[in-house]
Amino acid sequence: MFHHSSKLQYEVRVDRPDPQFAKYLQQAIGGVEGEIRVAMQYFFQAMGARGDAKYRDMLMMTATEELSHIEFLGHAVALNLEGAPLTVQEEAAKDPIVNAIMGGANPRHILSSGLSAMPVNANGVPFDMSHIYATGNLAADMMANATAESGGRVLASRLYNMTDDSGMKDMLSFLIARDTMHQQQWLAVIEELGGWEKALPVPNSTPEEHEAMEHSYYFLNTSLDEPTPEGRWTSGPSLDGRSEFSIRERPEPLGQKPDLGKARPHSGTQIEQQ
Repeated sequence: MFHHSSKLQYEVRVDRPDPQFAKYLQQAIGGVEGEIRVAMQYFFQAMGARGDAKYRDMLMMTATEELSHIEFLGHAVALNLEGAPLTVQEEAAKDPIVNAIMGGANPRHILSSGLSAMPVNANGVPFDMSHIYATGNLAADMMANATAESGGRVLASRLYNMTDDSGMKDMLSFLIARDTMHQQQWLAVIEELGGWEKALPVPNSTPEEHEAMEHSYYFLNTSLDEPTPEGRWTSGPSLDGRSEFSIRERPEPLGQKPDLGKARPHSGTQIEQQ
């Protein structure tokens, strides 16, 4: 069950409406870096959470907060569309808002939504849930969540730099701050699970006898003309403490040359293939 307050989580103020910026804000709602994505990701992770109930509770609380972000971003889109023309004849040559419409705003904000937000990205493509990652493995989900929040913070930072509107900058500064916290909380779960050494590899419940461990810790240089880019991943102890990193330079293939042989009769192939 969800409860809803009539007030937004954070104040939304638009000093000067900008229909083109409304289009850009759609990415923060329905883009792969957006709030619909993380809200649904945390929601489905919570529904599938097993183990200590506190992780389910945390996921559900944050999923609900992300719904709040969708709500105030949607209000920001609508406020940026205030005064947008409903016909081309409405002072097209004089009004800078009309010029913004002609210069790249989303026409569906007029044609489909009546000057309000939609569950789409900046190109008008609906969010299709294909980027919802909920594996049922706590460590895997936490790493996916930290990555999602990183992408969201990159987007919010770019949007901040794209506007001169003080109200929009204020709202985006709040989103940037919340993305910081969410990155921190997901990584804090990894630390609470024992840090990288205990959490890795994912899943850490897979028996070692199920893994060909002679292949687990070498970096493979597949380039014919470039040296190995040496770094933390090429030498020293592995992050899970199970082995040492090493390098293999252009090793010989271990597998066979693939050959499927003749085609079967009645398989719709040419006679010459059979």
